[in-house]
Amino acid sequence: MTIHTEPPAHDLSRLRIDRDAPPRLRWLPWAALVVLGVGAAMLYPRVRAYVAVRQAPEVEVARVTQLVTTPGASAALPVLVASGYVVARHSSDVGVKAGGRLATLTFEEGTRVRKGEVIARIEHADIDAQLEAARRAVAEAEAQLAQAAAARDEDVRNLDRQRALARDGITTTASLTGAESTAAVSAARVTSAEAAIASARARVKVAEEALENTNVRAPFDGVVIKKRAEVGETVSPYGVQGQASREGGAIATIADLRELEVQTEVSENSFAKLTPAMPAAVTLQAYQGQVYTGRLRQIFPSADRSKSIVEVRVTILDADDHVKPEMTASVTFQERSSGTDPGRTRDGVDSVPGPSPTILVPKKAVTDVGGQATAWVVRDGVAARRAVGVGADRLDQIEVKSGLLPGESVILNAPAGLADGAPVRVKGS
Repeated sequence: MTIHTEPPAHDLSRLRIDRDAPPRLRWLPWAALVVLGVGAAMLYPRVRAYVAVRQAPEVEVARVTQLVTTPGASAALPVLVASGYVVARHSSDVGVKAGGRLATLTFEEGTRVRKGEVIARIEHADIDAQLEAARRAVAEAEAQLAQAAAARDEDVRNLDRQRALARDGITTTASLTGAESTAAVSAARVTSAEAAIASARARVKVAEEALENTNVRAPFDGVVIKKRAEVGETVSPYGVQGQASREGGAIATIADLRELEVQTEVSENSFAKLTPAMPAAVTLQAYQGQVYTGRLRQIFPSADRSKSIVEVRVTILDADDHVKPEMTASVTFQERSSGTDPGRTRDGVDSVPGPSPTILVPKKAVTDVGGQATAWVVRDGVAARRAVGVGADRLDQIEVKSGLLPGESVILNAPAGLADGAPVRVKGS
């Protein structure tokens, strides 16, 4: 029997060196730790800045604007804003003078018409017949006048003969008297025939006027901006029941688009700011980027007690094809602030005033800190406090005399506790 025994565990004679095995990289974990540490050190400032920005308050900003007065001109500063609608200064709802059925229409919306041009006709066959009858009556009256005149002439000659015979004692008094009566009757018949002619001609005139009244003519040069009737419809000078679109018998609305204006209303509290011929800037709701030049033309002599407003009209001086009646418009009334008055130099030569800039910021951008007007300027995401000198109010804006430059971004309604140099987030960026 053979007995096998295991070698002891501490037998070092069995250890061998494997020279083909790859070397072990004991330094790799340490290198990875070093790389991670360096990366973390590099990313820490960025992460800290990102967290600071995300935690920074979100603010709304506005730009500092500037109005510049060119030499010899003046700056127009806003003082009041009102809204209204574009209307034509000369506009008319053209109606008919006589009722009837429309036979022809020569216009559509946008048609240009001239003063006195016939734009519509009403059926007038009955009036044509009346006119023809009146003209025939004139011809008949003229014929009767001719007969009466001939009879009168004969009776006058007969009277002359009777008078001659009476002087010779040949005729009797009765014959002379009869001749005189006959001549008088013939003269009266002529007068009656002449009156009949005048009456017949007057009836012709009436029929001609009635015929003319079936024509609808343009009252002035303009453009048809609204068509209110169609051929075949029955119209009346007083309108047709159930057809409210033709109030007062109007079949078209014509406007002179060469002179457009804005009809607006101003509160009684702001009415005192308006002055005659006051300049204004007009903006259409449809074209916000286009500003038109306006001028206050009329202030209505009466106010509306129920609304506490006064109606005013502002003429658009440079209206183009974009401006159309009934468009919604905004009017910014402006006052003119003249620049430096021309003076004289030491040499006695008139000096020309240079540009007179006016810097404006929204009122919400200026706060009072310890009695000092202060504004917060944002640059590269950092808020900086500025002491500013302010001037007069201009609607929702205020003049800035010092402390701000045109184009800078200022914070509106700065949050409480905002520190100088603190990061902020601009809303919408």
